[in-house]
Amino acid sequence: MSDSNNNRRFAGRRILVTGAGSGIGLTTAQMLLAQGANLALLDRDVTALRANPIGLATIVEADISNEAAVNKAVADAAAALDGLDGLVNCAGIGGAQNPFGEIELANWQRIFDVNLTGPFLVSQAALPFLKKNAAATIVNVASATGLSPLGFNVSAYAASKGGLITLSKAMAFELAPEIRVNVVCPGPVDTPLLPSAIRQAATLPKSTYVMGRIAKPEEIARAILFLMSDESSYMTGIAMAVDGGRTFH
Repeated sequence: MSDSNNNRRFAGRRILVTGAGSGIGLTTAQMLLAQGANLALLDRDVTALRANPIGLATIVEADISNEAAVNKAVADAAAALDGLDGLVNCAGIGGAQNPFGEIELANWQRIFDVNLTGPFLVSQAALPFLKKNAAATIVNVASATGLSPLGFNVSAYAASKGGLITLSKAMAFELAPEIRVNVVCPGPVDTPLLPSAIRQAATLPKSTYVMGRIAKPEEIARAILFLMSDESSYMTGIAMAVDGGRTFH
């Protein structure tokens, strides 16, 4: 189904998107707005949010690893939107690409603070507002690396994203049937942060990315919107790989 055929499927929905200043988060927010959603956008870099204005979206600032900042930002977002029906946790970092034996504890902790503790804090802060509304949804953005870490020097990142996948499944179990929780696991995506080595590897003739290319941000955002929408109303606890076939190959 094309985007044009779904241009009002989020009409009236009040959705908070984290990491909305760039990449997948920005594209997801733009597509949600185009399909009728009322948005609050959270990022630690509000300059990036203002550089890519998205309609009349509410902008809130927070480092998602900071509990006090998250609680205030989510409360402000809910107040501006008069409630929340949905949450998309897109914010995340790649972190240091070091061999396992050379990962410094501070780097390990920072990656986990953002990629795992961050979605936990935002989801927990949003929960009282989501519980007030029927058919509320949460989509967490993890990584195909969290499903199957095939590369070198990704131990901390893979562990953090694998933890997010498992957390999402546990949340789905606890919060059902009122709130559905699913997780999208992207492969390499065409954003400025994608390492050039991965960009090149995805296009090799014998690449494990059997589609032979990297993804466009829109392709990941469409998966997020599907899991946020009523079209996936009988799906919760799903870890959806959107990775060009890497995890099955």
